[in-house]
Amino acid sequence: MRENDTGLLISKYIAPGSKIELEAIDRVLQEDGSYKRKKFESKVVDIIDDDRIEILMPMEHTKLILLPVNGEYDIHFFTTKGLFQCLTRVVNRYKNGNLYLLEIELISNLQKYQRREYYRYSCLMPLNYRLLTTSESNAVDVTGHTGLDDELPLIEANIVDISGGGMRFISSEDKGEDGYVVLKYSLENSRQFVHIAKVLGVKKLEGNPKDVKYEFRCQFVNILNGEREQIIRFIFEEERKKRKR
Repeated sequence: MRENDTGLLISKYIAPGSKIELEAIDRVLQEDGSYKRKKFESKVVDIIDDDRIEILMPMEHTKLILLPVNGEYDIHFFTTKGLFQCLTRVVNRYKNGNLYLLEIELISNLQKYQRREYYRYSCLMPLNYRLLTTSESNAVDVTGHTGLDDELPLIEANIVDISGGGMRFISSEDKGEDGYVVLKYSLENSRQFVHIAKVLGVKKLEGNPKDVKYEFRCQFVNILNGEREQIIRFIFEEERKKRKR
């Protein structure tokens, strides 16, 4: 079962026929040197239990997309009760009659999707970060009251998307999985932010073997409401500029 203080029971909110969008966790190197994540559309066929669902294998231009077993995807459910989100993993691929199907396992709690907070803005912005020490990690709490050692060296990286709930960044270092990091960065025309985030995952990116890169997925754990609103306002202002261009 996946219903607790922060998660929702999937059978109460998702039904067969619900449209879904899957977004690959891993980024793919593009010809222009950027990294992008692939998106796919599909629909729910069956609720196997509250950890697993069955979906149609997505198609692109009438061609079946054989999503790999063990591939991880950020999934959004479009339902009559609203928009929901969670992280998932493909555990099986098979055919049943004329249908090509995927069995999907939920690997995070199902959440009501808050568009403003969790809308991810793709970007390329400098970041300095480091892994928290054991004593710092032990002191972390959600109110942000923790003592940080400002003398410890930082690692240079690049933010590739950001939302009011967290960010993804790319680094040459792979340390930090299942730990906490301190993030120091600035948005355009804003003061420097210093946030603590929990590392949700680290993935090695395919590309130049002489210049190995790693993508970090992080969730803010100490962000103040005013700072979250600043990030959200920045995102929507940048999107507005894009639409004008």
